Amino acid sequence: MNALQNPLALISRLLLAALFLPAGIGKITGFEGTVGYIASVGLPMATAGAVAAIVVEVLGGLALLVGFGTRWAALVLALFTLTASFFFHNYWAVPAEQQFMQQLLFMKNVGVTGGLLALAAFGAGAFSLDARRTN
Repeated sequence: MNALQNPLALISRLLLAALFLPAGIGKITGFEGTVGYIASVGLPMATAGAVAAIVVEVLGGLALLVGFGTRWAALVLALFTLTASFFFHNYWAVPAEQQFMQQLLFMKNVGVTGGLLALAAFGAGAFSLDARRTN
């Protein structure tokens, strides 16, 4: 398995970036809808929250993509993902007909958080800008 460590770290980063980059870009192109959605769950300063989400998802996604500051980016994205899960996928507080889907999305985010924490713990691997900076 050691021979697969670096290719798997790269694939992990690419797959996670494929989740966050489009989400961040979608928030840019649908900014007003994003602000409205954030406000709809009762969070204050919805516009500032939308901007923060865009910055985290786009910059964090790019960092994962190229493997630059990967450990920090993964930690920030993990915290962001877990926090967002409690506000936007709170399956315990929605009507019964919505609980299954919201619980599924919540648990998906828990799994994504686990993957991000693994990247934070073990780093980007050899196929990254992080590795080039340390050599």
